[in-house]
Amino acid sequence: MWYIAEEAASQGTGSYLMTFLPFILMFAVLYFLLIRPQQKRSKTRTSMLSQLKKGDKVTTIGGMHGTIVEITNDIIVLRVNDATKLTFDRSAINAVVQSSPASE
Repeated sequence: MWYIAEEAASQGTGSYLMTFLPFILMFAVLYFLLIRPQQKRSKTRTSMLSQLKKGDKVTTIGGMHGTIVEITNDIIVLRVNDATKLTFDRSAINAVVQSSPASE
């Protein structure tokens, strides 16, 4: 008699696992296809923004090309041509086109 009660209890636990298994699998798939790659891109972008220095040729998110002439914690001044300097937030930099040689 007590065998039947234990077997029914263990089957109940298994049925809960089988109920939640599809949700667990969907979360795992979403994590590896969406969340993890986004975290990786965010990490590389943060690294790129922290390594900016004077003389780097960069492109902004809006497509403006320029060379960094001044840099602070959150502001970057780009020289667009010989006479024009524009101020941008550091987060507006999209990519480094050409890195400047190491400063001496």
